[in-house]
Amino acid sequence: MQYSRPVDRRRLLMAGGALGITAAAAPLLTAQAQAQTQAPTVSGGPSCTRVTDLGPGIEQFALMSALRIGDTVYIGSRNLEPTRVLAFHLPTRKVVAQTVLGVGHSIQALAADSTGRYLYAGILTKGDEGKPNLFRWDLTTPDEPAVGVGRTEDRDIRDLAVAPDGTVYAVGGIPGKAPALWRYDPATGEVTKLGVPDPKATLARAVAATDTTVFFGAGSVLSGGEGASRASLYAYDRAAGTFADVTPPEMEEDPSLRDLLVAGDRLVVSTSGSTEPAKLAVMDLADLSSYVVTTTTGKVVKNLTADADTVCFATDTGLYSHATGTGVTTPIAFDGDLGEVWGLDAVDGTLTVVSGYGFVAELDPATGRAVVTDLGEAGAPVTPQTTMGIAADHRYAYVGGNNGIARHDLRTGEVVNLRAPGEAKDAHVLDGVLYTGQYSSQGMWTYDPLKGGQPHQLADFPAEQNRPLDVCYDPVNELLLVGVQSDTEGGGSLWTYAPGTGRKAAHINPVDANQLVRAVATRDGVAYLGGDNPTAQGPRGTIVAFDPVAGRELWRLDLPGSLTTGTAALAVRGRHLYGLTRKGGFFVVDLTIRRVVHTADHRAVCPGFAAMVTSRGVVYGVSDTTLFRFHPRTFALGTVIAGIDGAWYSGPHVNADHRGRLYTMRGHHLVRVDDRPVF
Repeated sequence: MQYSRPVDRRRLLMAGGALGITAAAAPLLTAQAQAQTQAPTVSGGPSCTRVTDLGPGIEQFALMSALRIGDTVYIGSRNLEPTRVLAFHLPTRKVVAQTVLGVGHSIQALAADSTGRYLYAGILTKGDEGKPNLFRWDLTTPDEPAVGVGRTEDRDIRDLAVAPDGTVYAVGGIPGKAPALWRYDPATGEVTKLGVPDPKATLARAVAATDTTVFFGAGSVLSGGEGASRASLYAYDRAAGTFADVTPPEMEEDPSLRDLLVAGDRLVVSTSGSTEPAKLAVMDLADLSSYVVTTTTGKVVKNLTADADTVCFATDTGLYSHATGTGVTTPIAFDGDLGEVWGLDAVDGTLTVVSGYGFVAELDPATGRAVVTDLGEAGAPVTPQTTMGIAADHRYAYVGGNNGIARHDLRTGEVVNLRAPGEAKDAHVLDGVLYTGQYSSQGMWTYDPLKGGQPHQLADFPAEQNRPLDVCYDPVNELLLVGVQSDTEGGGSLWTYAPGTGRKAAHINPVDANQLVRAVATRDGVAYLGGDNPTAQGPRGTIVAFDPVAGRELWRLDLPGSLTTGTAALAVRGRHLYGLTRKGGFFVVDLTIRRVVHTADHRAVCPGFAAMVTSRGVVYGVSDTTLFRFHPRTFALGTVIAGIDGAWYSGPHVNADHRGRLYTMRGHHLVRVDDRPVF
């Protein structure tokens, strides 16, 4: 999808001392697009700060769930405000209805009752505000909005199932708490907690129900390590109110149960893989000890659907069919790229596929032929999305979203959405070429605007090292450095990649077995790694100096006292390593003596995730609320833009081009900040 924005729609915002602004900015302003605000003065003298609004960071209809009911596909939004469900009518290939839920950020769970009248939706949210997270839409009156019918205390609903009698079951999770099985009774309107079957699980992502039994699938795909459970499957006896562990032993090494499907007299079960490929099991509902497990070639098996004796499913590599009678698994041809699949339904020999790229494909699996409909062109709202990584050079700025990267042409204002599966968590532009760290388990991707086309995978890395967090470039060793978290196993890694030779390496757990690598900075060929620990046990916030060529530790530094809350960001200026912690602690390490020489408490402007970059000899930082800088001699914090309030999904980012101009988000808009402090 391509969107163009005329240059004269940009808004150039000015901040700083009046004389400095007038002299420097007068030639740049137009009568149609300008506004002036007053920026705080940093100790040491006045400053001039120009802020150019480059428009929405990334606009698309992003999605996270889909379900076909009759001749209509219902699609749940992702990282958009407000959350909504669309009705895509297959005969006309148009969006014919929608309902706004108005809470949360995404809809991962959709389920319908046996009559097809009621569609239930469960939401994901960043914080539990005590509002409903379970909604019901009466499809006989689609013009009437969905209503909130209940709330599970686990905050995030990851999957829903409706039993034949209309009872609804929900699973999900909340950080730091084992997930429960929840029941909604439409007759009474009550939501009931039925128990926690797996006390070591950190998330439940699958549920299925029959007249007599509810199946609960859990695991630790987002918070592995520290003794967290692996894949687990429990059968809940609806009459007795008891749980029984029915996990196939062959699946117990995988981190999570990913999907469940009741298909006739069988239960179909799938997993997310990590150190091993994902698996598919077909179990006899009458005797759950009777089953067949198939190891796939994918990292995840999901979107299970059945057509007679054939089960179809999606992986990270494409679509497959599995014949339950013979146990044979066969790829399903598709001429194109489906990306991340969030909906798959088999009806009368045809597959309806809903892609994270924002389209619906009606696919004939026998021939591979498909009719593809772009949801934006079909009437879905294309709106600004919360964003991921940012990178820029003199010509283009890039903003990551779900299954896409927006390319902003800084000369013309044109914005083009590029396709890249998953999420570009962070990125770097080197010699005009974009390099990204791609979540989940996608490794590194690249895009060269001179060659055109779409981004493509540059290098893969161990699948369990799935969440790249920070990308920087080491000019001495000519290496891209990527700090990574392992969601399933705990700990993390440092990836290195040499653009000139293609040489790559993954250094596993360079900090320790519990600490991921949240941040990376470099000086004189040494990589400085900032550790963070999402578990309740073990050290956090350790700084490690690492030789990225030899793959060995040079030295480490355990931060004192209040700074041991996990690293949020690192940057290097001269001989000093600057660092921010996850709770607003600030520290400066003198790298020549390997000692902390300055600390401060900046929780007021930086209470959580943060990012830093060095530009024009100054270290800048951004939090969820504020863009700020540090005085190069006193290390005092000065506010550049208060209330910037970037619309981030997984933590803020700030990047600089070769001229030293900064790029970050103000609300949902990408902004370029030209800051000229006087110290």
